[in-house]
Amino acid sequence: MLGMIGATMLLALREIRRHLLRSFLTTLGIIIGVAAVITMVTLGQGLTADVQEEVSGLGSDVFIIFPQRSDPNIPAPAFDDADIRAVEMQIPGVMGAAGAVSTNTTAFHNGQDWATSVDGADSEFFAAQSIDIAEGRGFSDTEESRGESVCIIGPKVVEEIFVADRVIGEDMRVGNVSCQVIGVIEERSNSVGGGDANDVVFMPLKTVQRRFIGNPDNVQYFVVQYDPTYSSATIQQQLIGLLRERRVIQDGEGNNFNIVDTAEISETLNNITGTMTAVVTMIAGISLLVGGIGIMNIMLVSVTERTREIGIRLAIGALAREVRLQFLTEAVVLCCFGGLIGILLALGFSILLASVAELPFIFDPTVNILSFVFSAVMGIVFGYYPAHRASRLDPIDALRHE
Repeated sequence: MLGMIGATMLLALREIRRHLLRSFLTTLGIIIGVAAVITMVTLGQGLTADVQEEVSGLGSDVFIIFPQRSDPNIPAPAFDDADIRAVEMQIPGVMGAAGAVSTNTTAFHNGQDWATSVDGADSEFFAAQSIDIAEGRGFSDTEESRGESVCIIGPKVVEEIFVADRVIGEDMRVGNVSCQVIGVIEERSNSVGGGDANDVVFMPLKTVQRRFIGNPDNVQYFVVQYDPTYSSATIQQQLIGLLRERRVIQDGEGNNFNIVDTAEISETLNNITGTMTAVVTMIAGISLLVGGIGIMNIMLVSVTERTREIGIRLAIGALAREVRLQFLTEAVVLCCFGGLIGILLALGFSILLASVAELPFIFDPTVNILSFVFSAVMGIVFGYYPAHRASRLDPIDALRHE
């Protein structure tokens, strides 16, 4: 049996080589289809990973609460520390809450200046926002409670006004406030304000409130980190109820605050990118169907061209199943060659397009293997009818064919 399969494979390869250009054009639909499907899936996975990375910059399992005007003529009142402590103590499932303030300023160091932002935050804010320290250390409890003039800076600030190896322990000026650099954060992808998350100077919350905002109780927004085992919808409803009560909002009046759920944002964006990838992949899959029809068409032509050859084989004792196997093998080999070339093209296109679109390139061996197997299945599906037709030829009629 193995010997017959090997001989059939050699005959198939010989026949393909005899009509090399026709064989290539025949497999072009398979090549384009496989390349398009793999490229779209790879780019879709890269886009999903990029979106997840962007959202992760806002923290995972986190609510972000901003003041929001319920009346265009009435400014929304700011939050204060009592609001944050109430949320932390009174709502089950809340793991921590931290306020923050931010304002634009200019940083000065070593005779250079850089327009940036200064954010007031504490260690709980860093934990909720998944901000890691790459070099140096975070704020101590004493520095936070006293509002001392220390700062943690972003990689962009280091790049613009610092010498790379001389950062920690250096003194710098932020606006009119001098501070000592105690840390540098890890590079981040996103921030609450939507700006460059790496172009920032962090100082203790009390320091920024007192020295930059001019109000020691003002909190521009705060983040609430919750236990993912709890229902985020339930926590959100309790959060709304508590804040409405504390901000004395009457029944029927709109909220003067807005709650953003990072988990909901992540899920929505992932659903959108997943749907887009699926739709584009289905469209690309049409090329595979067209390629399969092309395989069937050329195999029918091949059967017609080789009718006399088939008659001779049948007349000297070849079995119908052997003839069927030969033509089916040719179809499968053609499709496998097309699938292999398509995978190689997809690899090149994926790397190129991911680089142009600034997306991460994610190689998924499962998608590539499945595409190759599917191309082989296409050869069986679309090659069976021509192969069956060849095996059903009458030897006498076939020998008379000119």
